[in-house]
Amino acid sequence: MIRILVVDDDPKLNQAACTYLNDSGYEAKGCLSAEAAYDAMYSQLYDLIISDIMMPGTDGFAFAETVRGLNRTIPILFVSARDDLPAKQKGFDLGIDDYMVKPIDFSELLMRVRALLRRANIEASRRLTAGGLVLDADGLTAVLDGVEIPVTTREFNILYKLLSYPNRTFSRSQLMDEFWGVESDTGLRAVDVYITKLRDKFSACPAFEIRTVRGLGYKAVLK
Repeated sequence: MIRILVVDDDPKLNQAACTYLNDSGYEAKGCLSAEAAYDAMYSQLYDLIISDIMMPGTDGFAFAETVRGLNRTIPILFVSARDDLPAKQKGFDLGIDDYMVKPIDFSELLMRVRALLRRANIEASRRLTAGGLVLDADGLTAVLDGVEIPVTTREFNILYKLLSYPNRTFSRSQLMDEFWGVESDTGLRAVDVYITKLRDKFSACPAFEIRTVRGLGYKAVLK
């Protein structure tokens, strides 16, 4: 799955952007500072970065410069309230690939993300197969033995996540933060409810099962 890092110190905007991108079939992680983004990039590879400019501590310019020094090809999209030409020019001089001015329309953000990924030749086939089950991340569809199984966007994303990393355990908190957002008031039991729904809907698929890892969370096991 294509991973996107969202770096913005506005928690509401950060969460909203991550939720929209996750619902669109990507794997988005939000960081509220450049320092947190560095930590995230140390432990995970990302395919695209969306960054604000005006942030406490390290600003977006310094962040982009550091990232570009380490990775010459990863697409960087600035999303900033600054609409002045010098800011845009400085960003592009540092090596960013695109620039959006706040407030933004998320549908336009998605179009720009897709265009950047195409230009970077990153958007490969986003289909995942497990036996007779085919998950299509673009269409958000799950087809088992030629029959489409109705799933909600969140159900699809949770299942796609688990099957993308077979045998890897994800805690309830990890799944909650990614697919409900870090600011969600929903309890962790909501994850259990969705796992139960997925088990029921795909009980006829012998290629995998979702196992409970006691005291930790859940993992998908291929058979």
